[in-house]
Amino acid sequence: MTIDLEALYIDLHQHPELSFQETRTAGIAAAHLRDLGLEVEEGVGVTGVVGILRNPSTGSGTADDPQPVVWVRADMDALPVEEQTGHAYASTAKGVDPSGTTVPVMHACGHDMHVTAMIGAVERLVAERADWSGTLVVLIQPAEEYGAGARAMLDDGILDRYPKPDVVLGQHVTPLPAGIIGVRSGTQMAASDGLTVTLHGRGGHGSRPHSTIDPIVMAAATVMRLQTIASREIDPQGVGVVTVGSIHAGLKNNIIPAEAKLELSLRYPNEAAREKVLASVERIVRAEAMASGAEREPEIHTLHTLPATINDEEATARATAALQRAFGEASVIDPGMFTGSEDVSWFARDAGAPLVFWFWGGVDPVKFAEAAAADRLDKDIPTNHSPFFAPEIHPTIEVGVTALSSAAREFLG
Repeated sequence: MTIDLEALYIDLHQHPELSFQETRTAGIAAAHLRDLGLEVEEGVGVTGVVGILRNPSTGSGTADDPQPVVWVRADMDALPVEEQTGHAYASTAKGVDPSGTTVPVMHACGHDMHVTAMIGAVERLVAERADWSGTLVVLIQPAEEYGAGARAMLDDGILDRYPKPDVVLGQHVTPLPAGIIGVRSGTQMAASDGLTVTLHGRGGHGSRPHSTIDPIVMAAATVMRLQTIASREIDPQGVGVVTVGSIHAGLKNNIIPAEAKLELSLRYPNEAAREKVLASVERIVRAEAMASGAEREPEIHTLHTLPATINDEEATARATAALQRAFGEASVIDPGMFTGSEDVSWFARDAGAPLVFWFWGGVDPVKFAEAAAADRLDKDIPTNHSPFFAPEIHPTIEVGVTALSSAAREFLG
């Protein structure tokens, strides 16, 4: 029986779950993998799923006939975003974030599409198993948005329980035209750190600011100064992003609070740039606290650290050739380096295996062309993490299935 991938996608889209809370999604993915004949383990790295499909050839197990092992990965967590797409299948779900706050939840990054394409690709590989041999290991990963899910699965011992990969493959839907594949050798996505900065002031009455040390003013000055890292400290031909995505301070208009918290997202292409940006952030945070007369040093804590997503040259050449055979050379492009970050590379790094990670488009090609012609791509085409982001269901599903199964077949015997 053929899996209804459109129904699967819509169901996942309507029932998004926050990081490390993806129990329903994991259960659905695990059930499909079992139905397809895979050995399945659930609860890996909290909520992750691992499926294994062993398809040995007649010569399997001999030293002269080693069987390839291919790991394929899809992430499944959603974001605390209120959906505004207007689709009939839009999410109205709520969730509770780590602070205990009830928040809207939406698949604003397309992980529902990733899981759907994964299930479809496995279904195709099962149907074609007479034409390949080896071992396929399927990773349905939690908590990519926290940058913690891959690490959690690895720390749970998957490299000890499953065959080590000869290659790790992954893909991500993005606002390119549907039918377009974006892949490049070398750095495909930036490295990233998430930081929490706590600025300590001295609280008091809003009518007597002179008796306080105002952490909100301190925070405002810090946010503005942090922007000069990218604009004044990084070579204009280089890459560096400093984003303050969250500020929390105060509870009432006439009370000056005692502290303010900032959450930062930092992006860079390599370790040298990372060290420079981190040093600049610390210098600015401490200097602004001193300039404000803070009586207590600010605190800087790391939420996560993600390495750059670096595609192996030889493996990428093989995967690119397979994708070109599947879609035509004109449909496979070099999209340049994305300044977003991913934790997929932890799988390859820990295993000592090559990685190939690519993007596939989810935007109506006509709408994309019209927006490009009007120089309105940034205005008219929603990006990942936008409340308006939702891929075109077709042909995005079909392209994702074909891309992942074709690339996997390239490395399977």
